[in-house]
Amino acid sequence: MNKEKVVKAIIAQGFLPLYFHPDENTSLEILKVLYDLGIRVVEYTNRGKQALKNFRSLAKESYTQFPDLILGLGTVLDSKTAAKGIQNGADFLVSPGYTKELFRFSENEHILWIPGCMSPTELIQVQNDGLTLIKIFPASSLGPAFLKSTREIFPDLMLVPTGGIDISDVESWFTAGAAAIGMGSSLISKTSMDKKDFEAIRLKATSLIRQIAAARTSL
Repeated sequence: MNKEKVVKAIIAQGFLPLYFHPDENTSLEILKVLYDLGIRVVEYTNRGKQALKNFRSLAKESYTQFPDLILGLGTVLDSKTAAKGIQNGADFLVSPGYTKELFRFSENEHILWIPGCMSPTELIQVQNDGLTLIKIFPASSLGPAFLKSTREIFPDLMLVPTGGIDISDVESWFTAGAAAIGMGSSLISKTSMDKKDFEAIRLKATSLIRQIAAARTSL
């Protein structure tokens, strides 16, 4: 899939929901909830033995049930996992950090790779490599003040803070200059997944969509 198309879709959506659950059917039901709300870009994280198998099933189902869905594989730590992700239908890849190995792999495969950074040194590296959409991770440890300062130094980078962001903090992150935000457990909690409480996920996602719209309007 065209890299620019994925980047534009993430920025337009304003947030990137990310989750993993070992049960394939639960994973699919969550994807249905998100899709029905108009969410078109989702990250499924590689955080369990069943992750790649489940991802393959989700990608397969998306061809018929979610035809315009952009599905990415997250928590990609090496090129071997990245290759499996692409083989299983990944439209983009996300990592918690940066490595030259994954940079070269993604360039060779012409796939969007979103690396995680938490220091100016790493941001200089990704900027020199020509990458533009970057995950700031872990966001909860760095805070909106870090993002704001970083944006002043790297105005051409599109920064997506991820990790421990609470729905109640949405406005502060966009005010600080976030291009979008990554939302995991505060949006799709382990409790709601284990209990199959899909309504709770729907309500949180609906609230998040409204808050992001309001935050962007106030900028």
